[in-house]
Amino acid sequence: QVQLVESGGGLVQSGGSLTLSCAAVGFAQENFAIAWFHQSPGKERAGLSCITSGGARALWGDAPEGRFAIARDSAKATVEFKVDRVRPSDPGTYYCALATRRRCAPDEAQFQYWGQGVQVTVSS
Repeated sequence: QVQLVESGGGLVQSGGSLTLSCAAVGFAQENFAIAWFHQSPGKERAGLSCITSGGARALWGDAPEGRFAIARDSAKATVEFKVDRVRPSDPGTYYCALATRRRCAPDEAQFQYWGQGVQVTVSS
């Protein structure tokens, strides 16, 4: 059984950095993509960033401003997602999602497995 285990949520200071981690437990396929989605209270969930098993990266949303970074740690079998210059609009629930194909697309339907989500609160 595949499980996505997220960590790193909590209270973050506005202007600081946030690092989230996702571990795919029980998944051993060669081709995959792991993405991070964000849902603010009262809003729809939106894709932020993605990385494939081949190392290709995709940044969505605020990417043009250079706030997001995603990386894969093969030794730890985890994917880390970092948000710099945290804003008051960044609180909410962050979800890790896995697709069983090596392709990144900000479409929830492409992802077969989802984590429980981690809560992020931003203090001013």
